[in-house]
Amino acid sequence: MDYQVLSQRIGSQIREMRRNRGLKQADLARIAGVTRQKLIEIEKGSTSVAMNAYARVLGTLDCEVKLVPAALPTLDEVQDLFN
Repeated sequence: MDYQVLSQRIGSQIREMRRNRGLKQADLARIAGVTRQKLIEIEKGSTSVAMNAYARVLGTLDCEVKLVPAALPTLDEVQDLFN
């Protein structure tokens, strides 16, 4: 999967969580200790933003990153689980 698509998905999820909590961009940015412009870049899925900034925002939202496969396993891979 393309890294830009992943960044955009993370940014969209951050935006959705912020909105669900009734926070404005300026509020979340202030609490997380990042600039509003940096938060805008994060929500757009910018790949030039340091992981540190993403982590600060995610931490402020009490979220964590969970890694899951982007594709379903093949039949061969599933079959190996039962051998």
